[in-house]
Amino acid sequence: MAEQRAASLADLPAGGCKLVEVGGTPVVLARVGDQVYACGSTCSHQGGPLGEGVLRGTRLTCPWHGWMYDVRSGQCLLPARGGAIATYPVRIESGEVWVDMP
Repeated sequence: MAEQRAASLADLPAGGCKLVEVGGTPVVLARVGDQVYACGSTCSHQGGPLGEGVLRGTRLTCPWHGWMYDVRSGQCLLPARGGAIATYPVRIESGEVWVDMP
């Protein structure tokens, strides 16, 4: 697959996240300051919906059991033993968010 338009930057609230579909794959877009990050939408713990999670800074918390992920790297921060989630490269051009899917 290749880079695809995921959303308009105007549709992403600062400090918030949004669930979108990119090439048939659910992806969470997280806007942190002037940056947008794209990551998998399913918690590695028990499959919780990360698109419904809470974003605080760069940490996205699963609404089911509180597992936290760094949206920049996908690394599970809490608990430290948790599995990572996928992350995808993002490019912003002319107010549009583009995600490069594998």
